[in-house]
Amino acid sequence: MGNKVLIPGFFNLSFIVKKFCTKTKKEGRTGLGYLFSKFEVQGNYMDQKTVIKRITDQKQLPNLRFRIKEKAEAFTQHLFYTLFDRDTPVEENLQKLAFDFEELGNLVCWEPHKPCLEVWDNYCQKLPHLLEKINLDAVAIANNDPAANSVEEVYLSYPGFFAIAVYRLSHEFYKLGLPLVPRLMTEYAHKLTGTDINPGAQIGDSFFIDHATGVVIGETTVIKNNVKIYQGVTLGALYVERGLRNKKRHPTIEDDVTIYANATILGGETIIGAGSIIGGNAWLTSSVPANSFVTHAPNINIKNLNK
Repeated sequence: MGNKVLIPGFFNLSFIVKKFCTKTKKEGRTGLGYLFSKFEVQGNYMDQKTVIKRITDQKQLPNLRFRIKEKAEAFTQHLFYTLFDRDTPVEENLQKLAFDFEELGNLVCWEPHKPCLEVWDNYCQKLPHLLEKINLDAVAIANNDPAANSVEEVYLSYPGFFAIAVYRLSHEFYKLGLPLVPRLMTEYAHKLTGTDINPGAQIGDSFFIDHATGVVIGETTVIKNNVKIYQGVTLGALYVERGLRNKKRHPTIEDDVTIYANATILGGETIIGAGSIIGGNAWLTSSVPANSFVTHAPNINIKNLNK
């Protein structure tokens, strides 16, 4: 094999290091450049230039730039501070956001028919109304959760509130047809909170997610006013198939419904009637009339260990 390092199949780090150290010690060669200059993968020798070329050849998506994701996350945080933080000046930061948005728009609008740069002015017109809706969510959480000591605590520490707020901010971009950015915004919230709300969902006023971790709300979900859900709830589709795109796949939750932890509600035709309570761990794929109380009853056996 000469001076080449053998890597059978996938990279085995301990094997590489041992082989590398033995050879470099004997031959007086040092540096990782030597290690990565010669490879054998699955029996075929490749020098460093070949490896680089083969990796480069695989980069076939001309618009796949991870700085889009980084800029979208930074934009989301900047927007959140501008709208809510007492010490962040609104006028000055809206100007900065306009500049950031223009840069972001230039990156995501690679399809000619997609609107981008003109979206910002329309979006700004909607911000006061959005802020009112988000403030209603914060008040709903503070009024419903006995552990909340103030509305300020909700804004600063509740993951459910943050996920809802970012959803509302992204949903307006979604409605305006801005590509990619709405999903990156909600995925930023998903990463921080464990709450996955698709920006296409339609959610009414005074929405409350308690604890929030593990909640999934699909793209075509409709949630009306004064709904409360708890951790681990899934509002999803019965199955995943590309042909269902642009069709209603997720349930409708009517006014004043409470859904407890780890309940799963699936299907575009499934409607949870107003005023209903869905118990923890329930699994529903069909509609429930108004004012229903749905429970899941597992068999639980308790034994005395002393007998």
